[in-house]
Amino acid sequence: MRTLLRVLVIGFAVVIALLAAAAVIGVHNARSITASAAGLVADQLVITRLLDEVEREQEALNAAFYRLSHTPENVDRAKVLAALDETGGQVAILVERARGGPDEAAWNALEHAVLDFSTEARQLLAGKKAPGFSSRDLFVRHEEVTTVVARLADLSYARAADTRRRVDAQTNSIVTESVLLIGGCLLVALVSAMVTVRIAARVFRQMEAQTSELSRVSFRMLETQEATARRFSHELHDELGGSLTAIKTNLTNASPLEDSIKLIDDAIANVRTLSQLLRPTILDDFGLDAGIRWLADRFSERTHIDVDYRSHFDGRLADETETHLFRIVQEALTNVARHANASRVTIFLRAENGNIHLTLSDNGRGLAQTSTEHTGMGLTGMTARARSAGGDCTISSTTGGGVTIDVTAPMEHK
Repeated sequence: MRTLLRVLVIGFAVVIALLAAAAVIGVHNARSITASAAGLVADQLVITRLLDEVEREQEALNAAFYRLSHTPENVDRAKVLAALDETGGQVAILVERARGGPDEAAWNALEHAVLDFSTEARQLLAGKKAPGFSSRDLFVRHEEVTTVVARLADLSYARAADTRRRVDAQTNSIVTESVLLIGGCLLVALVSAMVTVRIAARVFRQMEAQTSELSRVSFRMLETQEATARRFSHELHDELGGSLTAIKTNLTNASPLEDSIKLIDDAIANVRTLSQLLRPTILDDFGLDAGIRWLADRFSERTHIDVDYRSHFDGRLADETETHLFRIVQEALTNVARHANASRVTIFLRAENGNIHLTLSDNGRGLAQTSTEHTGMGLTGMTARARSAGGDCTISSTTGGGVTIDVTAPMEHK
């Protein structure tokens, strides 16, 4: 579940980060486009206003040119000179306003062309040149002015087209980046969903396996409780009941006291055996180390299988942990006696890095030739007990190489 939550958190964090990046980039690009569009509009307004004024001045020059080229002798010289002076002054103002801009050279060319036209017109009005040559030269100067004005218009159009291209390029960039970011979000979401589904499926399979394992453990516990109850019933009825009946008979028949004492001793021994089966008092009084040592000694006496028990731990653990580890050893020794056909068992108890480690191995036949009908429940119960203690149980075996059980549990289980 932690892995599933981690994947969900990371996936959503990446998606949110990508969406935030998309928002930041989108806002930045939108501001760039807005600034470009505003700059374009401002430039166009300025250029349009300048061109409008240039056109007005050109119209004035055209009118002067028309009069001077057709009827120079009938022209009001004062009026034409005044118009030329006014046009020259206005053009100078326009050039000054455009100075420092990208088209400064073209505006300077316009100023020179207007000045040349005005000079040529003044010479024609003053009669310093022959009318035919002056009219032709005036026409050339007028064409120069017209060419410069047309060039300014072309430059304005080119700049507007360039700005338009830059705006279009930024727009396309926004679309591309948005598509990439959205695609990345979708990809991350898809990958996260796939990983989440796989992890969830694995978690569900583990839960199903644990549920099945729990069911088998519960069934085994019921069987064990029933077998224990049956054994207690027989022990109480046959052994303890028979001993008490014999004692009563001896007392009634005035039999020798020694016989009654022997029967009482046997009854006490049976009661102690039954008590140890329920809960060994040595585990409560002296701890896990002493409990496993007692269990190993009893097992060796009963089965004649050599048990090598070593311990580097003599402290106390939580009651629940001690009980689970003790029952694991008890179950493992029971399996060895019933199924392993072993001659030697090794048990090693130690504490490392805040954990208690228990290792039990035998030299028997291994799990491959044992009956899973009997050992499967026991192994499942050992695993369940290890998990209940907050640890883990690993069972390994090779055919003919025996079985090794490694149990690890925290020394302070909560």
